[in-house]
Amino acid sequence: MERSRVHVMGASGSGTTTLARALADRWSVPHADADDYFWRPTAPPYTQKRPAEERTALMTEVFVPREAWVLSGSMLGWGEDVVDRCDAVVFLTLDPAQRMRRLEERERVRREGQEIDRAAWSHFLDWARSYDDPSSTGRSRAVHEAWLRTLEKPVLRLDSDRPVGELVEAVLRWAPR
Repeated sequence: MERSRVHVMGASGSGTTTLARALADRWSVPHADADDYFWRPTAPPYTQKRPAEERTALMTEVFVPREAWVLSGSMLGWGEDVVDRCDAVVFLTLDPAQRMRRLEERERVRREGQEIDRAAWSHFLDWARSYDDPSSTGRSRAVHEAWLRTLEKPVLRLDSDRPVGELVEAVLRWAPR
């Protein structure tokens, strides 16, 4: 695959940001993460949402018009206009137990030396676990799969249990039609 506009998505903890950053670095193009546009910068983080129109306007201002970029995260229900500008989508999956271990390790490293809001952390873990529940009506694998079937662009599915370098190479070898 040549430099293009790619959306890397999957469950929280599946490695979307890691792969997107690595792919963007390989192509020397901008990387954007949906969370940086979804949430206002706050301390603690992830407590105030931006209005949907503001999110997409900011994305359009910052990177969408560029020739190539890599975008990580989920924008289901608010960012379809941005996804429409993508050339392809990479969908990452990962065994749920492994994904939850990654999330716990990521948070441990991210919050080292800081006090953790236990209630917020517990709520986040419950939300993250619900991704693999087929009856979940929020952000879930079932909802993502249904949405992916509606896209009229190529979708590459990868198991992100592989090293990031292998995942980058798989994307680069991919020739979407």
